[in-house]
Amino acid sequence: MTNISEHISWGEAIQTSTGLPNIPEEEDQVQAMELLAEMVFEKLRTFIGEPIQIDSFFRSIAVNAKIGGVATSQHCKGQAIDIKAFPTSSYTTADLFAFIKEKLAFDQLIWEKGNAINPDWVHVSYSSIHNRKEVLRSIVKGGKTVYVPYQ
Repeated sequence: MTNISEHISWGEAIQTSTGLPNIPEEEDQVQAMELLAEMVFEKLRTFIGEPIQIDSFFRSIAVNAKIGGVATSQHCKGQAIDIKAFPTSSYTTADLFAFIKEKLAFDQLIWEKGNAINPDWVHVSYSSIHNRKEVLRSIVKGGKTVYVPYQ
């Protein structure tokens, strides 16, 4: 396989710095990745007309565990992607978040850490079954990451 979508290569979709294997083992994981790319990423990419940095897309269970992801992570199902604007982009990561929030269907959208002006990255998931349009902000409280409703 060469591409998940027009602007996401297979290599970008499975990249990991853990050194562990990170290949989807089930066809429904690949189908979920393709659907998320089509329904969210490519629509966002078309709107901004510039490349978008992918920090994390698919995660094997082993990769997810090694990086400290929750056991129920949608990344392991191919249903979630973490993205941000490139430093040279004319758009900010906050702009990506706002466009997704206002214009696209999604399951979960999370403003990940950062500050009130710009998140460090955006987590977005998409489900073929039901999209909750849940919008959250992650914050560090008492040394732990917690998720609160986005205000």
